[in-house]
Amino acid sequence: MSKAEESIYFVPLGGSGEIGMNLNLYGFGPEHDRKWIIVDCGVTFGDLSTPGVDVILPDPRFIEDQKHNLLAIVLTHAHEDHMGAVAYLWERLRCPIFATPFTAYLMRDRLAERDLLGEAKVREIDLNGRFGIGPFDLELITLTHSIPEPNGLAIRTPAGLVLHTGDWKLDPDPLVGAPTDAEAIKALAKEGIMAMVCDSTNVFTPGEAGSEGDVRAELTKVIGEQKGRVAVAAFASNVARLETAVLAAEANGRRVCLLGRSMHRMANAAKSVGLLQSCAPFIEEDEAGYFPADKIAFVCTGSQGEPRAALSRIANGDHPNITLGKGDTVIFSSRIIPGNERGIFDMMNRLAARGIKLITERDRAIHVSGHPCRDELRQMYEWANPRVAIPVHGETRHLIEHADYAKKLGIKQALIPKNGAVIEINAQGARIIDETPAGRLHLDGNVIVAADAPSMRERRKLAYAGAITVGMAISGKGEIVSGPDIRAIGVPDAHEMEHDDFLDALADAVERAFAELGRKARRDEDEVEEAVRRAVRREANRLWGKKPVVEAMVLMT
Repeated sequence: MSKAEESIYFVPLGGSGEIGMNLNLYGFGPEHDRKWIIVDCGVTFGDLSTPGVDVILPDPRFIEDQKHNLLAIVLTHAHEDHMGAVAYLWERLRCPIFATPFTAYLMRDRLAERDLLGEAKVREIDLNGRFGIGPFDLELITLTHSIPEPNGLAIRTPAGLVLHTGDWKLDPDPLVGAPTDAEAIKALAKEGIMAMVCDSTNVFTPGEAGSEGDVRAELTKVIGEQKGRVAVAAFASNVARLETAVLAAEANGRRVCLLGRSMHRMANAAKSVGLLQSCAPFIEEDEAGYFPADKIAFVCTGSQGEPRAALSRIANGDHPNITLGKGDTVIFSSRIIPGNERGIFDMMNRLAARGIKLITERDRAIHVSGHPCRDELRQMYEWANPRVAIPVHGETRHLIEHADYAKKLGIKQALIPKNGAVIEINAQGARIIDETPAGRLHLDGNVIVAADAPSMRERRKLAYAGAITVGMAISGKGEIVSGPDIRAIGVPDAHEMEHDDFLDALADAVERAFAELGRKARRDEDEVEEAVRRAVRREANRLWGKKPVVEAMVLMT
């Protein structure tokens, strides 16, 4: 075996140092002809720092430059932070996609939205399947998580074996799917795991995440205690929770109406692989109003306060078919994802103002996490016994804590990755040998742009300080013949500012700046525009305390 074949290479391009936007590369072979697979390719979501951008993608430029050696995308499960970027990036990568049936169903749905279903090939892999892709021998390991068909991935090459866990927990009663296949993990340990690349989300949380079975029992009790209409808000991808909400409602004599596009999408995906078979047919939205208040329940999207989701529309009173009010109850069978607090609390306040009773996981045991807490991590390390721990799927503080914890559990080496690190893994251990480009792309409407593109920088400036446009016409003699005409967007009105004649003051600043230019400069369009732009920004900052985006348009007559 050549020296190049003694190692496997791991390159995270997303998901290391952050929670979400997972994109992982595994490579094998000499550097000039190294073969690669992608494990997961997901998105994260925009916030106040990305105005106009809802979806953020990992930047795949490193592997895009080597796509002739890219053999496949392999998906561990169907959460958006693991598969949501595939449809947006596939045309840059153009390789087969491997997934289990439930994930494949949703992947095809996403590809169809982008008119790629005829080009991108999605190959279904059986649960517990083992298959080859070039020099990679891959085996799916059944795990439990908050979505059907979550898989760990045993990656074998002539250099040895790496276990990539994906997202997981240890749930003895997952309700949907089989429990974690401990025997398969132990068998890998006997074979010898060089490194385990492992979920770090709940590393600070002691104990265990809890079981979906316990949630079903409690949610059934909670729904039974309510008299009016009931709505259960949950993550649509958690099919076990969806089934729990439906069966809990039915156990209390209620029929169920699904609200929200993603809820219907997940229900259809679940039915395509034989799930949700014991549930009664769902009630259509336009029929739900005919049911007595204590005979209907809604299972809806919007637990994170998403403004266009079903629950937000109910809170606003503008849902086309569903109205909730005094005597009704909304049950949040979900957790607050960090960063979503403001939107969730605003929505909760709007619901409460309508007289709606709110029940959350803080009130009753109606939610459990899909990620491993410390006792579950300890158990996984006991089963797998890797030589090296490589924590991923966490912010920097999570990765550091995970690495320290793994060492306390007796793991010989723990390596903390960051996006873009090239990590060499072999029988001797793991080390960072290089660094590659790793960044973010913004989905701006239907266009993918770099996170640091001029348009994105300008968008942030506009969101912070608005924009001012100045128009004026200059004669061939270098004299102002029209203007300056000033328009402002996102700037306080005159009566809101201490200076009553804000726009007039800006116009005066323009005229002064123009007068200070030499005769030749006054006839140079570019020089006039730059002088005007600077003068307006300077005067706006003096009067307002902010420097808006200024666009100067000069017409030479």
